[in-house]
Amino acid sequence: LDEALKNGFTTAAKARDRTGAQLLRDFMRDFVRQQQESADHDAWFHRQVQTGLDAANAGDLVPAEEVEAEATAWRAETRRKLTGSAS
Repeated sequence: LDEALKNGFTTAAKARDRTGAQLLRDFMRDFVRQQQESADHDAWFHRQVQTGLDAANAGDLVPAEEVEAEATAWRAETRRKLTGSAS
């Protein structure tokens, strides 16, 4: 470990009234939590994709015309709200 980095870390830890070991434990816990959250999100995302693929393979699809009709209605409503709020 670089001495300058180690000394800077120790000084910063003391400024927060903590030991380097306490901060390292905190950092490690945060890192492990972030990794678990990332893994959980990846698993959820893969399940969502698989659900969509399974539905598509089963023929459970929304016709393009229906999607476009909903998008057209959504765009019109958004324009109406924007035009109405600008007055």
